[in-house]
Amino acid sequence: MDWKSETPPTAKDIAAHYRTEIAVGAYGPGARLPGAQGLAKKLGVALMTVQSAYRQLAEDGLVEGRPGSGTYVVDVKEGEPSVQQAAASLRDLQEQMRHATARLDDLSERLAQLEAERVSLTPRAGE
Repeated sequence: MDWKSETPPTAKDIAAHYRTEIAVGAYGPGARLPGAQGLAKKLGVALMTVQSAYRQLAEDGLVEGRPGSGTYVVDVKEGEPSVQQAAASLRDLQEQMRHATARLDDLSERLAQLEAERVSLTPRAGE
């Protein structure tokens, strides 16, 4: 992700970035994510934005916060899918949702066009 875009990233953007980083193995089990305060300053966002992103990753089961220490990629138990597999699955699901949303937008636009055509072709009372 390009952190140097014109607009600061949202919590969703930050979470997606680290989800991908975990999926590709840039952050393996036990790895510490950047400190929230430092990352917020680097990205030009509020601390709460980074904390929200890390909370999303924790809800996904990818990281855990350790009070006074930081946020770490979880170390999975034997027999469970790896964190990278879980992150990749979440990333794939996110991409599928993005695709489905785009298709719904296309369908809504087409429906509006068809409705406009129907209205223009419908005879008015008294004509």
